[in-house]
Amino acid sequence: MIISMLGKEQAFPAPATVRDIIAAMAPEYSATALGCFCGGKALELTELIDSDCGLHPITFQNEEGRRIYERSLRFVLLLAMKRALPESDVRIEHSIGYGFYMRLLDRDADQQTVDALQSEMEKIVKEDLPFTRETWSRERAIRYFQAMGKEDKVKLLSYRPYDYFPMYLCGGMAEYFYGVMLPSTGCVSAFHLRLYGSGIVLQMPSPADPSKAAPFVYRPKILESFAQSNRWCDILGCMNAADLNEMIVRGELPQFIRVNEALHDQSIGEIAQGIARRKARAVFVAGPSSSGKTTFSNRLCIHLRVLGLKPVLISLDDFYLDRDALPLEPDGQPDLEALTALDVDLLRSCVKGLLQGEEVMMPRFDFTLSKRAETLYPLRLAKDQVLVMEGIHGLNPALHESFDPALICKVYISELACLNLDHHNRIRTTDARLLRRIVRDHQFRATPPEETLNMWNSVRRGEETWIFPYQEQADFVFNSALHYELCVLKRYAYELLKEIPPENPVYLSSRRLLKILHYILPATEEAMRDIPPLSLLREFIGGCTLY
Repeated sequence: MIISMLGKEQAFPAPATVRDIIAAMAPEYSATALGCFCGGKALELTELIDSDCGLHPITFQNEEGRRIYERSLRFVLLLAMKRALPESDVRIEHSIGYGFYMRLLDRDADQQTVDALQSEMEKIVKEDLPFTRETWSRERAIRYFQAMGKEDKVKLLSYRPYDYFPMYLCGGMAEYFYGVMLPSTGCVSAFHLRLYGSGIVLQMPSPADPSKAAPFVYRPKILESFAQSNRWCDILGCMNAADLNEMIVRGELPQFIRVNEALHDQSIGEIAQGIARRKARAVFVAGPSSSGKTTFSNRLCIHLRVLGLKPVLISLDDFYLDRDALPLEPDGQPDLEALTALDVDLLRSCVKGLLQGEEVMMPRFDFTLSKRAETLYPLRLAKDQVLVMEGIHGLNPALHESFDPALICKVYISELACLNLDHHNRIRTTDARLLRRIVRDHQFRATPPEETLNMWNSVRRGEETWIFPYQEQADFVFNSALHYELCVLKRYAYELLKEIPPENPVYLSSRRLLKILHYILPATEEAMRDIPPLSLLREFIGGCTLY
């Protein structure tokens, strides 16, 4: 058989493992490869290749590589739980920096518990136990998890649409992690556990240095927003995908939607009250792609009007440079995520003039022509008016560091989902936002899901550079996640994603999203009618009456 890799071809006797092929064709990757891309699929290092194909090494620099590492590390964690804390179970809840936060289900964590788990995980890594893949029937997996007392997994598997799937075995324990794994426990030696409040943070490496656990970054405002989301989960009685499905089956989704939306409205109202108390004259609203910034900003304006203020909503997009003046990415494409894509000097000048009570000539950007419109419009802020400026760079100090801090208020919005598949498999916030964007781009921008998926890595790089470093500078954080949204998004995204063929480079990403949606029932027509016209979800599925 002929294998191509990194621009080279070589003949191998069939079959050969991915690991052996890498050692022969790209020895410089032998120590860092976590798997291989083959078309739109990810292959394990132990996978047997028996026919001609093209391979590309997966490292920790790749998103899929970091997911492979995390899955394998989670297995080590759960095996350590079984050995050191056999009466306890853990719920893995959300990411935090280059790690994730979890809590014990039966009690609060303490330093003694953390030390015991750290020690046991280190032992398991030194034992270098193999991860063995087997194909199990759904019925066999259900029987196994019932015997283990894992009712969250039993309920989830009852909604699985396929009869057989891969299970991984290691150290006398079996688990399913929705993707490929590393060969053995010895491959995940870089990690660190730390106590955080009543829970535990498992720190993984960063792409900059995969040899050791990344330093812990303290982000109290984001963590409090996640904690609020978990409290909402408790209020709503919906922690995992199976809980949502059971509500749909019982016909309770409409009521669930109403309570979800009421919690959102209450939170937006509290932020508006905080802005009014501060007597802020300019509010900057920022957040990553598909957080719902536009709808949030409009709804915030409604709540400000209830408090007697007269908000003026401005989009930072109107300060974009003309397309031929935009900064370029390494591939030569315009970098729309960079701060330098905006005319920062003009923006600061306009805001400064408005805050000083001057009349300012404001720009508009013509997206049909990809350039600034020739006609400006005049704007002056009255004493009872407040400027609300929405855009991805709203928290960047470069935009407002020259203004009086007493006049400025900063709001960070993001989709901080806390609904899990089961206690051990979280739904990443970036995947939830990506589903929103796929639906919106297809509905309103005539953009096929393949194109959205293809550009997502570039969007994510921009967020890591220009948005996430400034999260904690916000005065208020709004979590735009709606705990019912996945069953709604499934109605729009599921068939679109299924149409992406295996040979497409984004096939792996599409399958990852499909694996989430497999386990979630679609919302009923009756429930769809209960999504209010001002819901943030309407920004993505349509029917919003704000604009």
